[in-house]
Amino acid sequence: MNLYITSEKCILHDNGVYHPEMGERLKRIQDYLISSQLYDWFLHADSRAASNDEITLFHHPELIKFLEKNSPEQGVVEVAEDIHLCEDSVNAARHAVGAVLDAVDAVQLGRAQRAFCNVRPPGHHAEYNEAKGFCLFNNVAVGAAYAIQKYGLQRVAIIDFDVHHGNGTEDFVRREPRAFLASSFEYPLYPFSEPESDINNMVKMPLKKYAKSEEFKQAWSQIGLPAIDAFAPELIIISAGFDAHALDPLGNLQLHEKDFVWITQELIKLANKHCQGKMISVLEGGYDLGALRVSATDHIKTFFELNF
Repeated sequence: MNLYITSEKCILHDNGVYHPEMGERLKRIQDYLISSQLYDWFLHADSRAASNDEITLFHHPELIKFLEKNSPEQGVVEVAEDIHLCEDSVNAARHAVGAVLDAVDAVQLGRAQRAFCNVRPPGHHAEYNEAKGFCLFNNVAVGAAYAIQKYGLQRVAIIDFDVHHGNGTEDFVRREPRAFLASSFEYPLYPFSEPESDINNMVKMPLKKYAKSEEFKQAWSQIGLPAIDAFAPELIIISAGFDAHALDPLGNLQLHEKDFVWITQELIKLANKHCQGKMISVLEGGYDLGALRVSATDHIKTFFELNF
């Protein structure tokens, strides 16, 4: 069985007028799943809110205190570069993390083989003690830490094909040798991380501005996928960012829906080989609403192996 997890609370986070990271992103994906007649072919669940104890499996407690202290009673405030808060923001972020924790429980307890988390705010830029790049808490990092702590997993792989490198997830794998990160990203582009890895549990695949399908597939085929295979993960968690699409306003890569389908298919092969097909996919970026809804839907259809 396959599981789709979301929360209405995630839509309430507000970055302000004209900001590209908006609640409409989640609505467009879900509406397109429904109009494509896919929505009834998997289980649905509303996420819980992650507790402080769960969030601090990766993050410093002071980060939670900072975000809560600076949340306004009304309106939207900017508390750091690219970090905006409204009254509902921290609760939305708790539910985004909670969705991933629920997904870990579901796949580890056999209630689902795969789970997709349609959540926001995104997470992969959030570091141990700092919210960054639209991200308050690092959803996938906390999820991986939870899988390691609660279920005793020794090898959790995080796969990130967002147009931006997940610097926050890199921060996590530097602290947690039982986790592994494979990341393709446009370079140079925010967050301007070092393009090469200096640790054994991470591979980086920087792609030049305007890189197309061929370069993306070559990087993953020659570097990313073999590294994941060698790691032999017990669980795969995907940071599914769709802002590498050619139409996205925040990047310059020239990928299309078929490229996200391809990488999803390749990851399914590895999941079937190493971890009984168990995978979790978590929404990250994607800011052209039309490209996002099609790319995410094609990813979900492939991820859930809905072959019709």
